[in-house]
Amino acid sequence: MPLTKTYSKDKSTCKVGFSLPVEAANGAKKLFLAGEFNEWNPTLLVMRKAKGQFSASLELPAAAPYQYRYVTDTGAWLNDTEADCYVYSAFADADNSVVVL
Repeated sequence: MPLTKTYSKDKSTCKVGFSLPVEAANGAKKLFLAGEFNEWNPTLLVMRKAKGQFSASLELPAAAPYQYRYVTDTGAWLNDTEADCYVYSAFADADNSVVVL
C-alpha cells in the first residue's frame, strides 16, 4: 500500500500514513518506524498490525523530505517498496526510504 498524505488546510503539516504488508516484514511479530522525524530511534514508534498490514500515522511539518526505514523486532532494517524515492546513507551503507512532503 502506498504512502498516504493528508495536508492541513494551511499546508503547513501533513498526516502521513506508513504501511508495510505483513508478508514483507520477514516474519516479524512487531514492526517499528524509524527516521529523521524521531532521531532514528529503532523502537520508539510501534506500528499497528491489522488486516495483513503493519501501519502507523504521523503528523509532520510539510516543508521537507524525510528519510525513514522499518525495523523488525529481530533488528532487521527494511525499506518501503512504496516510498517516494530512496537516498543512499553512508552510515548504514544502504538506501533509505524517503517521503517527500
